Amino acid sequence: MKRILSLLVITSFFFSSFTIYAQDESAVQDEAVQEEVMVEEVMVEEPEERSFTQELKNRFIEGGPGFMGIVLACLIFGLAIAIERIIYLNLATTNTQKLTEDVESALKSGGTEAAKEVCRNTPGPVASIFYQGLDRAGEGVESAEKAVVAYGGVQMGQLEKNVSWISLFIALAPMLGFMGTVIGMIQAFDKIQAAGDMQPSLVAGGIKVALLTTVFGLIVAIILQVFYNYIIAKIDSIVNDMEDASITLIDILVAHKK
Repeated sequence: MKRILSLLVITSFFFSSFTIYAQDESAVQDEAVQEEVMVEEVMVEEPEERSFTQELKNRFIEGGPGFMGIVLACLIFGLAIAIERIIYLNLATTNTQKLTEDVESALKSGGTEAAKEVCRNTPGPVASIFYQGLDRAGEGVESAEKAVVAYGGVQMGQLEKNVSWISLFIALAPMLGFMGTVIGMIQAFDKIQAAGDMQPSLVAGGIKVALLTTVFGLIVAIILQVFYNYIIAKIDSIVNDMEDASITLIDILVAHKK
């Protein structure tokens, strides 16, 4: 009888141990499944990395329509003028050496009128200067030289037309950005004064918006500065060609008169 009771006790002990083990194993599996689900949910909810243009657009919107709109207007007008100047200067670029050779050949073969016809058919300020010099060639070399110098100044003014507006927008964009930053900082301190407490969350948003205006003002100035330097370099190159070609034309006229 004692043996039977001991067997029953041992059997019940092993049965209860197995049940507890199975429950623990099931709980561990359930916890693992829950952890995997939570990881998947976190991965799904994690936002995707935004591109540079999307980030730039979002930051621009955060900056507010006030000063951001003015800074954007500076960029648009500055780029419009810069693109117009670049197109004009590229069209004004002339193969000066070829034009000089054609004018010299025309003078030898057909005289002044033939050379003037070559200049009429050639676009660009150098050809216009040549035409004015040839038109005054009958009055003497000195008259032709004065006409070349005077009309060279006119053509230089045409090349530099509206370039000063680009420099204005380059200076104006960061100044507007700094003004937006100062106004934003003043508004942030007004909030601190009204709340009577220095809480970072109270002014962090306003300070961020204020600094964004400065960032975009500097970006606009940098972009326009690149275009401005290219335009100035292009103008200098054309002006140098004009001066060299003018000297060459005077030498050709002197040789033709002899």
